[in-house]
Amino acid sequence: MPSLSRHEDVFLLDLGDDENRFNPDWVGAVNSLLDEVEAAPAPRALVTVAQGKIWSNGLDLEWLAANIEQANAFLTQVHELFARVLTIGVPTVAALQGHTFAAGAMLAVAHDQRVMRSDRGYFCLPEADINIPFSPGMSALIMARLPIGAAHEAMTTGRRYGGGAALDAGIVNAAVGEDEVRSHAIALAAAQTGKDPATLATIKGRMYADAVAALRDVQANSISLPGS
Repeated sequence: MPSLSRHEDVFLLDLGDDENRFNPDWVGAVNSLLDEVEAAPAPRALVTVAQGKIWSNGLDLEWLAANIEQANAFLTQVHELFARVLTIGVPTVAALQGHTFAAGAMLAVAHDQRVMRSDRGYFCLPEADINIPFSPGMSALIMARLPIGAAHEAMTTGRRYGGGAALDAGIVNAAVGEDEVRSHAIALAAAQTGKDPATLATIKGRMYADAVAALRDVQANSISLPGS
């Protein structure tokens, strides 16, 4: 399960050491840790890390299949998590040491900056290949945070970007060696810890108002359930 530690003024939110898939318990744990970060006095910043070969493989599709009657309520929570990270009054950096797929990739793009391992691991939005269209909110998030050409290619082809390709496409801000991912992300975050939380939250909220509105449009983001 996710955990929280601190390196001087930088909080480290560790997503875990497995596939770090989104289910209600996992999303709830992440939100609780974000509560702690937001409650801490400034200066502070946030780096989201993980362990092992995977940063996050996205939605827990097995849980969804077994709990279809809860799917829309859960997806509302997922969209809200994206909106929260996108507009949080804390400088944020995603340290992508491993595979970052689907909803995991969307969580990564909601961060202010991203650092990716250069030699192994992929960033991928595979929805076109697994026949799961992006919700309006997810589409708005990706389009708001990635260059238009990269967003189009990533969303329509399901391309797997290695670190160098992701840097060239503008998906990540840096691609570094395995041993440098976390330290580079912490350095980026530490340089921004002095930002006023209320001012930063207002700037992000206004900058991404359209994407946030789309993420919080519960009806538009709902899926058709059996028997509905």
